[in-house]
Amino acid sequence: MRVPRIPWRRLGVTALRVTAVWLVSTLTMLVLAGVLPDFRLQSASGDSATVIGVTAAAGAGAFGLLSALVWPLLVRAFLLVPALVLGLLVFFLNGSLLWLALSLVPYGSGSTDPTMAVVVAAAMSAASSATNAFLAVRDDRAYRRRLARIAVRRQRREGRYEPPTTPGTVFLQLDGLGYEVLKEALEAPEGGEPLMPAVAALYGRSHRLTRWRTDWSSQTGASQLGILHGSNEDVPAFRWYEKESGEVVVSNRPTSAAELQRRAMERTGDKGLLAQDGASRGNLFTGGARQVALVLSVAARRGKETRSRAGYFAYFSDPANATRTAVSFAAEVVREMVQSTRALLRRERPRVGRGGLYPFIRAFATVVERDVVVAAVLGDMLSCRTAVYADLVGYDEVAHHSGPRGRDTRQVLRRLDRSVQLIAKVAARAPRPYRLVLLSDHGQSFGETFEEAYGLSLEELVRAGSGLQVPRRAGRTASGSEARASARAALRWPEERGQEVPRMPDRDRGPVVLASGNLGLISFPDVPGRLSRERIEELRPALLPTLTEHQGIGFVLVRSARHGPVVLGAGGCEHRLLTGEVVGPRDPLAPFGSGAAQAVLRTAQFPHAPDIMVNSAFDPATGAVHAFEEQVGSHGGLGGEQSHAFLLSPLELSPPVGPGEELVGAQAIHRVLRRWLTESAEPHLVPGPSPLAAPGPERNQPLSPTP
Repeated sequence: MRVPRIPWRRLGVTALRVTAVWLVSTLTMLVLAGVLPDFRLQSASGDSATVIGVTAAAGAGAFGLLSALVWPLLVRAFLLVPALVLGLLVFFLNGSLLWLALSLVPYGSGSTDPTMAVVVAAAMSAASSATNAFLAVRDDRAYRRRLARIAVRRQRREGRYEPPTTPGTVFLQLDGLGYEVLKEALEAPEGGEPLMPAVAALYGRSHRLTRWRTDWSSQTGASQLGILHGSNEDVPAFRWYEKESGEVVVSNRPTSAAELQRRAMERTGDKGLLAQDGASRGNLFTGGARQVALVLSVAARRGKETRSRAGYFAYFSDPANATRTAVSFAAEVVREMVQSTRALLRRERPRVGRGGLYPFIRAFATVVERDVVVAAVLGDMLSCRTAVYADLVGYDEVAHHSGPRGRDTRQVLRRLDRSVQLIAKVAARAPRPYRLVLLSDHGQSFGETFEEAYGLSLEELVRAGSGLQVPRRAGRTASGSEARASARAALRWPEERGQEVPRMPDRDRGPVVLASGNLGLISFPDVPGRLSRERIEELRPALLPTLTEHQGIGFVLVRSARHGPVVLGAGGCEHRLLTGEVVGPRDPLAPFGSGAAQAVLRTAQFPHAPDIMVNSAFDPATGAVHAFEEQVGSHGGLGGEQSHAFLLSPLELSPPVGPGEELVGAQAIHRVLRRWLTESAEPHLVPGPSPLAAPGPERNQPLSPTP
């Protein structure tokens, strides 16, 4: 029988690393004992330096063993609690382990109160984690063994023992980042570097940049449903009213997202883009993936395979991650408060309210969600998954309140660039080759809100045109925010219901008015079916003229009994979409570009299109629109950069479209991504070394620390 050879050198390297981490933890404990008043390593009567040193060493060793053996079990047990609660609970669990470690030390007299134990444990976890990472990334063989162990465990579960040789694909969505803004971020100013140097390096070396045009509903719900599931039919906006059920469907509400996903799968007969060994991270929809984290369409489920909270385990299993994220979260809250105060003092315009819970929602989007999603993507690559689709929502959330090109949003783009850089580096050293595709779901258009510009909301305008009483403050449509919905799901708060439909007396209900950026939807709940133009003019004769003649309204869509879908504009102008006939001196759709008529006609044919759809005015000279929500950077309708998304793809993949062709609609993006996954699955297309990272170390060499 062959006697296995003992890897003495490997054991020696491991022993040196453990010793180094232990020494650093011991020194950290000694320093903390010297500066913190409620943490001591000696008895009240005093001990010698030797006793104090031994106590620190024993306490650090016991804490390290408990963290390695007990911590993963505790975190897995607490996955049943809400995700953000778990993030806070991490500190108390960590402090409890330190308190237990000190109580187990048989030599000396270390002690601390519970509050101080949390602080000491967090500092020690951060120090030991940083030391371990510092040593590990410089040990080439150790790093490769770590990758191999992760890959082999998964391969054994699936009956495979070798990493796949065909490339995997990571689709990274930078939510709300428009084509024009990205182009500016990739251009280096004279004597400087680009705002996003890592993405610029991809564009300049290995990737092509393609602009694609969204559907009329230029928002994440419609775009991501089309991209991941191949169909966004009957999604007229971010939120809309369905007369047969009397319910408002909201794309970022978990139950609505689940229903939209079900409808799309029923329509296509397919599970989605990620059904074959895929992972969905931070999205509204799963794309058919069984591996999910922070996915709203499964947020309410309790199944083991689809439980979105399970994606937190890999991240929070390292207490240093919780420490780093919590500190960054607090810093981001303070940063938002400072930035909003500065904008207020400078009287910057346009401006919307940035108080209340917004600083915490922003911090969740730009820190917590980013960290968890990026960590999940890194784990997916190290586990050799075939396809990963992840959404980073931080830019979109901040741009709604600060504008697409604000100083605040530029800072978010810099941090997103560092996330891209980290993903690219890990992809270049993963057990299987990977291709990185960057894309966005829409852009954003700048401008003051409709209410700020004209002194009344869209709902107030509709009620005035309907001859109804206009209250001093009519109910507003809640601002759409993927980050807000993700935070509510993470906290397991109940879904927001009833806030989208204004509460009026039964005798004075009037139409339901909803908003998606600069797109407005008007429905008459008391009249079944879609009202025709003629019927609307009979019931509310002043409504359509009130809307079309208002200078803040660009055009109005209705369905005529004679001509089908018709776009109405000021001065009696009409565009009859079925025939293309224009009545009057000008085309109401002319300011919105050549693809506007096609996009509006498609939406007009949806079964759940409302009785009236309203698109705000658009200034072609400035690109400004007027959102019907409280947003200075908005999207959801037509007008300006909100309809211009981007696709940054590797040159080794086939071009998205042929020369001179335009890429239009989220469903077209789905077909392109499907094609690329098919190309990657073919062995004869396997590329050489991955071009994702900058030239330098070859694949499987250790990573350098990233900022």
